[in-house]
Amino acid sequence: MTEVRNPFADPLRFERRVPECAIVIFGAAGDLAKRKLLPALYRLAYDRRLPASFAIVGNSRTPMSDEDYRERMREAVKQFSEDGDFDEELWKRFAANLHYVAGDVKDPQLYLSLKEKVTATGQANILFYLSTQPSYYTVIVDGIGHSHMAAAPDGAWRRLIVEKPFGHDLGSAKELNSRIHAVFREEDTYRIDHYLGKETVQNILALRFGNGIFEPLWNRRYINHVQITAAESIGVEGRGGYYQEAGALRDMIQNHLLQVMATVAMEPSAVFEPDAVRDERAKLLRSIKIMRPEEVDQYAVAGQYKGFRQEPGVNPDAQTDTYAAGTFFVDNWRWAGVPFFIRSGKKLPKRVTDIAIQFNQAPLALFGKAAGAGDGEQKARPNLLILRIQPEEGISLLFLSKEPGSGMRLRPVSMDFNYGTSFGERSPSAYETLLVDAMVGDATLYTRQDMVEASWTVIQPILENWNNRRFDFPNYDAGTWGPAEADTMIAKLSRQWRNS
Repeated sequence: MTEVRNPFADPLRFERRVPECAIVIFGAAGDLAKRKLLPALYRLAYDRRLPASFAIVGNSRTPMSDEDYRERMREAVKQFSEDGDFDEELWKRFAANLHYVAGDVKDPQLYLSLKEKVTATGQANILFYLSTQPSYYTVIVDGIGHSHMAAAPDGAWRRLIVEKPFGHDLGSAKELNSRIHAVFREEDTYRIDHYLGKETVQNILALRFGNGIFEPLWNRRYINHVQITAAESIGVEGRGGYYQEAGALRDMIQNHLLQVMATVAMEPSAVFEPDAVRDERAKLLRSIKIMRPEEVDQYAVAGQYKGFRQEPGVNPDAQTDTYAAGTFFVDNWRWAGVPFFIRSGKKLPKRVTDIAIQFNQAPLALFGKAAGAGDGEQKARPNLLILRIQPEEGISLLFLSKEPGSGMRLRPVSMDFNYGTSFGERSPSAYETLLVDAMVGDATLYTRQDMVEASWTVIQPILENWNNRRFDFPNYDAGTWGPAEADTMIAKLSRQWRNS
C-alpha cells in the first residue's frame, strides 16, 4: 500500500530538498521584491534551505550592473528582514548568485538577454516570478513564450508565480487565464496568496482534521456564525493611485478572505495532497450563494474613510471602497443557514486579521441570576474560537468558568496558544513557505484557476452594483470600525461585530 504524504502534518516541511533552479523576478527593483521576496530568499539561504548553486536573476527598467543591484538588495534585506542578524559573510555567498538584467518587458530583446543570463548560470529549472503591475502580466508571459524560455528540456521544469490581483473582475480573470495557458500549463501556474502561507491559516486544517474534538462540532448544529476580519490601522501609504483602482472588495475579500473562508469551511479531503485539498476548497467556493442584484444592499456594505480623497494620487471624487463588508451563505448540508461575515478596511482602530467562530449558546440558562444575569436572562458570552492570523499568530478558545468564591457566578476565560511561545522557535514567513513550495512543486497552498473564477463569481454582483451607483462618501472616521451600515447589516441577523 502506497503511503500518502500529508504536507500539513510534515514536521520536516522545510527540510524537503529544494532542487537546483534559477528564479527570474520581473519587477526585481520594486517594493514587493525589496520588502518580501529578497528577504525571504536570503532567510532561506540563512537556514540552508537553498542549494548552494541556486541563481536569482532580477529584471526591471532601471539601468544597473550586477554589483549595483546586489548593493541595493543588500540594503533592502538589512532593512526588511523580519528577524535574525544580518550575516555579512553569508550575504557575500548569497549575492554571488544574484544577477540583474535591465530592460523593458515590452522589448522582445529583453527575453533573449534573460535567456542568455539564465543559461550562463547553468540552471535547467526556472521559476518565473511576476512581481510587476498586473497590466504587464500578459506581456511578460507572451515574451517568455516567444523566446521559448517556457520550454523545459527533458527532466527539467518551468513554473510561473503570479501575484495578485488576478484580473479585476470575472471576465478579465478568464482572459488572463487563457493568455497564461497559451504558454504555461495549469499545473505549472502558481497563483500566490500570501495569506494561505501564514502558519495560522495552514493550521486551520490541522486543527480541524488532526483533532477529534473539533470536527464533530464544525457544522450548522453547533456554530452560530463566523466572522473574518482583516483590519489595517494605516491608510493607503502612498499607494493611492493603485488603490483607487482596486478597493477593499477586490484587494482583500476576493483575493484573500474568500480563500480563508474556503479553508475554514471546506469538507475534509480524502487524502492530503495538493489537488485533493484544492478540490475541496474549490467546491466550497462554488457552494457560496450568489447574491441576487436586489440582495446586494442587504448583504454588502461599502465604506470610505474621511481623508482618503486627500491622499496623493487619489481623485477628489473617488468612489473607491476603503472598507468592504459582506454576509455570505454556503448552500450545503454542513453550513446551510450559517452566516459568514467578512470585512476588511483601512484606517480602522488597529491592525488585526483573525477568524472568530462563535458557537451556539447553551440551550438552557441554567445558572440564571447567579451567573451575573439581569432579569433572569443569562448574560454569559457564547463560546468563541479565535484564529489569529496577524499580527501575532495563535489560537484562543473562550469559554465560561466559575469565579472563585461562594455562589455560581460565571466569567469568560480563555485558553491561548501562541506560535512563538509554544514552539520556542521562529515561524517561517508566508513568502518563505510559498517560495519553497513552488520550487519543490507543491501547489497545495496556491490558488487554482477554478478557485479564482469561483471567487470572482461570488463578488461579481456586488461589483456590478457598486460600479453603477454613487455613494455618499466618505462615511466613516479614521480610527473607527467602519460605517454604521456594517453594524446594521449584521444586526439584522441578530449578531454584532466582535471589535475587541
